Amino acid sequence: MSIVKSLQEAVVKSLNSLYNTTFTEKDFQINLTKPEFEGDYTVVLFSLLKTTGKSPDALGQELGNDLVNNNPTLFTAFNIIKGFLNLTITDNFWLQLLHKNYNDICYGTQPLNGKKVMVEYSSPNTNKPLHLGHLRNNFLGFSVAQILKACGYEVFKSCIVNDRGIHICKSMIAWQLFAKGATPQSTNTKGDHFVGEYYVKFNDEQKRQIAELVATGKTEKEAEKQTQIMLATQQMLQDWEAGKPEVMQLWKEMNSWVYAGFDVTYKNIGSDFDKTYYESNTYLLGKEIVQLGLNKNVFYKKDDGSVWIDLTADGLDEKLVLRKDGTSVYITQDIGLAQQKYDEYKIDESIYVIGDEQNYHMKVLKLIAQKLGVSSANAIYHLSYGMVELPSGKMKSREGTVVDADDLVEEMISTSKRHTEELGKVKDFTADELVHLYKTIGLGAMKFYLLRVDPKKKMVFNPEESIDFHGFTGPFVQYTYARIKSILRKETIDISKLISTSLLKNEKEVLVAVEQFPAVILEAAKELDPSKIAIYIFNLAKTFNSFYAELSIAKAENEEKKQLRLQIAMITSNILKSGMQLLGAEVPERM
Repeated sequence: MSIVKSLQEAVVKSLNSLYNTTFTEKDFQINLTKPEFEGDYTVVLFSLLKTTGKSPDALGQELGNDLVNNNPTLFTAFNIIKGFLNLTITDNFWLQLLHKNYNDICYGTQPLNGKKVMVEYSSPNTNKPLHLGHLRNNFLGFSVAQILKACGYEVFKSCIVNDRGIHICKSMIAWQLFAKGATPQSTNTKGDHFVGEYYVKFNDEQKRQIAELVATGKTEKEAEKQTQIMLATQQMLQDWEAGKPEVMQLWKEMNSWVYAGFDVTYKNIGSDFDKTYYESNTYLLGKEIVQLGLNKNVFYKKDDGSVWIDLTADGLDEKLVLRKDGTSVYITQDIGLAQQKYDEYKIDESIYVIGDEQNYHMKVLKLIAQKLGVSSANAIYHLSYGMVELPSGKMKSREGTVVDADDLVEEMISTSKRHTEELGKVKDFTADELVHLYKTIGLGAMKFYLLRVDPKKKMVFNPEESIDFHGFTGPFVQYTYARIKSILRKETIDISKLISTSLLKNEKEVLVAVEQFPAVILEAAKELDPSKIAIYIFNLAKTFNSFYAELSIAKAENEEKKQLRLQIAMITSNILKSGMQLLGAEVPERM
């Protein structure tokens, strides 16, 4: 049980005993005591005054006396500051917490709760490589899955590959027009980068043909639909859905190039999946569900043969679910996939990690699924996140201005190498160890920086700032961990000695922070927000560094103090490592 939960139960018991009331833990707040006041935790009294009929000072005095007198193993003292009851927790409580958990590498995790969750993330298109936006998506999805696992959920990580549709046909048409038989192998190009180049070439040619048509008197909107390259692309999509052999062969070959490239990137960034779905399979199931929806009058067909749903009564608008030529739209395959996920895994919650530009799409998906009676409709949850930009501004795939994930990872590793060498921290490492160290620091910096911000917020990723060893960064946490491990390698913890010493201020501050870790994990899971973990471990690292700057471990006042501080160091290192792992990042044993 957490200290806050223990405090809540004790306060409720005292209040109801003193005033013959029926207070619950929801009737008051308990916060950490502000640093400028004496105490560890504070009960905010204002919400209790009307029911008890007491003044703040009188209520604080009566409640404080009762808590201390009836809970001697929990409270040692109290004071009252203008409506705030500050409680001091006994040293013995913190020492028991430390002695029980100091070497528990699973500290903070919860037992299995019987609930199943699927986290869908990454969701790449097979017409371009992964980019910076995909990195935030991958890191967010992977981290949320880790956090939910730590809270006892059975988690399935999934990815839907958008391997069909008009965008994929654009790359295919461009390859036919401009490649002259070139392949990734013949050009020595990573497969996803190779195909992405033809997506850009399509856009360039489309612009050229639009300009020609506009010069003949067409409007730009008319020209966009009438260019030869766009008409050929639309025909290719129809041919694909009809299963035309030569189109299917080209589609499979180009996708295989992309998948080979994706595999390299995913392995490099530490992203993986338990299940990969392909839109080319799920869209068929979606079309079947659309037909069922027509039979139930959930959908309606227009005169041109297209199928729609009217959501105006729900505050939305009319939504196309099947084009007049019978081809699918994205919502079609999403409906099918929602049902398929539930059928295969019987999940209690289905989390979609998708950018906030798809907020409306996800509202429509859930609403349609509910109207159709899809089994998992109510389980659909959109983890919406803000776009990420570089200091130079926004990026556009079709114009070739996107920063590829592979290039950015290499830049982070190079920046890590430069910073580490500048700090003179490369002594006594082999060449292979340095390669691993630079990657650990570089990727750790990137993941921490992209996850330290509330997912809902847009953000700017600054590679140089992310790797600062002294800032709010992953390398700061990594360096603190490596520093602690260096201390522990030189000393021995004697578990036979039960520590009973009184705690100094810096010692208690670390233990107060340590105790909060399980609650922080639960909060991060409840809000699906890894930034809670990033902020916590950064603050814990700062608190430990202050403790270590003030108090010696190797030259402690006595052996009992030395053992106390070694155990504090051990539990802190375990939490820093666990916290970084929840963010999908590693920590180096040496730096």
